[in-house]
Amino acid sequence: MRYIIVGGTSGIGLATAKMAAAAGHSVIAVGRDPAKFGDAESVGAATAQLDAGDPEAVRHFFREHGEFDHLVLCVSGSSGAGNFRELDMNDLRKGFEGKFWPQIACAQAALQTIRPGGSITFVGAISSRAMKPGTAGLAAINAALEAMVPILASELRPTRVNAVVPGVVDTPWWSRVPEAAKAELFEKLASEVAVGRIGQPEDLASAIMLVTSNTFVTGAILDCDGGWKLKN
Repeated sequence: MRYIIVGGTSGIGLATAKMAAAAGHSVIAVGRDPAKFGDAESVGAATAQLDAGDPEAVRHFFREHGEFDHLVLCVSGSSGAGNFRELDMNDLRKGFEGKFWPQIACAQAALQTIRPGGSITFVGAISSRAMKPGTAGLAAINAALEAMVPILASELRPTRVNAVVPGVVDTPWWSRVPEAAKAELFEKLASEVAVGRIGQPEDLASAIMLVTSNTFVTGAILDCDGGWKLKN
């Protein structure tokens, strides 16, 4: 099988590239920053540069790379958080432009070359349903992706469409938080979830490999959040 993983050069995408390559699949890890390509290449993936926020570049990319089986969309941004009273609408718009639009654009462009019976997997975030103050913008971005999944699974059949939804996972997404503050936050959040720990990229990679490889799964939104919903 041939995998294209957009956002595959770090974090959850990189862990998925490693797992897919180890299982014997052909993998293209796609990212914007060539400085990160070495990590993906070291786990057995080929690499390709793409700004997923550029629709024309996205269309060209999929035309050039030909047929494949599984599309995994890990591309994300870091904008859109904050209390609603003070939420900057431009920052929220930037959040959609960093995650929602790139994932949707890649999914649409891939339809011409994804093989029958292949799959598209969106990677969202539990902020869509976490109901935490200060995350309304993030919830909107990720809930928009989730809302499309069952409809696309029906409309695009036999291509399978699913979403994997991470909880709090120790990835470079958190690098904007100072190390001491991040350690304190992670300790607090770990105490609030059923499994008693923060997620690792490999936890999510396992979930992604499940929905891509199981041909009886489509229209599913798989929470991989350590039991976030059970914390209360």
